[in-house]
Amino acid sequence: MSNVKTFTDADVAGKRVLCRVDFNVPLDGATVTDDTRIRAALPTIESLIERGAKVVLCSHLGRPEGTGYQAEFSLKPVAEHLSKVLGKPVAFAEDTIGKCAKATVASLGNGDVCLLENLRFDKREKKNDPEFAKELASLGDIYVNDAFGAAHRAHASTAGVAAFLPAYAGALMTKEVTTLTSMLDKPNHPFVAILGGAKVSSKISVINNLLDKVDTLIIGGGMSYTFSKAMGGHIGRSLCEDDYLQYALDMMKKAEEKGVKLLLPVDNRIGDDFSNDCNIQVVKRGEIPDGWEGMDIGPETEKIFADAVKDAKTVVWNGPMGCFEMPNFAHGTEAVAKALADTDATTIIGGGDSAAAVNILGYGDKMTHISTGGGASLE
Repeated sequence: MSNVKTFTDADVAGKRVLCRVDFNVPLDGATVTDDTRIRAALPTIESLIERGAKVVLCSHLGRPEGTGYQAEFSLKPVAEHLSKVLGKPVAFAEDTIGKCAKATVASLGNGDVCLLENLRFDKREKKNDPEFAKELASLGDIYVNDAFGAAHRAHASTAGVAAFLPAYAGALMTKEVTTLTSMLDKPNHPFVAILGGAKVSSKISVINNLLDKVDTLIIGGGMSYTFSKAMGGHIGRSLCEDDYLQYALDMMKKAEEKGVKLLLPVDNRIGDDFSNDCNIQVVKRGEIPDGWEGMDIGPETEKIFADAVKDAKTVVWNGPMGCFEMPNFAHGTEAVAKALADTDATTIIGGGDSAAAVNILGYGDKMTHISTGGGASLE
């Protein structure tokens, strides 16, 4: 981070600081059910308050896809929760760059805080539209990016505004990059990477790059069914990206050429409906009958994956092994979490669902580092 300006380098007193945070938190109606990401941003927010800045926070929440206001994706409950955590009022602007946002920002005094409405209500955010970025930048004198979980995406609020304002990294951003760099620049070997989640397409470059670095690559979750089908297996109605079948074969070939051990599930827990209460059976890889879908890795695979991390020195994990939010299909994810908790390796949990799973299952305090970024930590 030596070549990156951090927000502590900036004179923020009396200035409007547009601060991109990652408040993409789970909600149950109007209640924040996990405020980990909110609390992770507190060091930056509190520092800006103490130094007399006018703090203008912006974030996305969920995937409204630029279709305008949608109540279930409003950040208003987040503003209310943040107010309780900070112990001071947090003004909420009911739009992002409109009259309300401008009036709210104009009303701020030194040390005051406001939160703008969901950035992704405007489709121009994800397109990194320069006019939208310019309008957003007009609400600040200085820009601070503390949204590590969204920093790998070139959106208007993460990349575009930096063209219009002096830009700095926040405390969380600095901590994440410094920590991950120190752990992964020269990792101790054996180095094991565990990838799960739904789609191969979202991890193309990651898989390719990891095969140049790791000793063992473990692939589970929904993405494993693309590999299974590519090998000629029958996957029923499991998740599969047919456009990436050849890619899966190419990655298997590259692993063989590089001498990397590539581990895929050898069995799966399957269901006849996407429900915790569906009928369940365990079958071998590639033998999922029609009308059924893979929902988790099976018991044999759990043992293989756990054995693979026993003697590791560095382990990176991103993505659950199955539908862990359903208790009947959380076994694989829990087995991996327990295996990591029992190892002496440096363990890095790559945010997102894997971080949530580790915390929910009670293994969070056993991990070396739990990142606030899912895809960002892998990037």
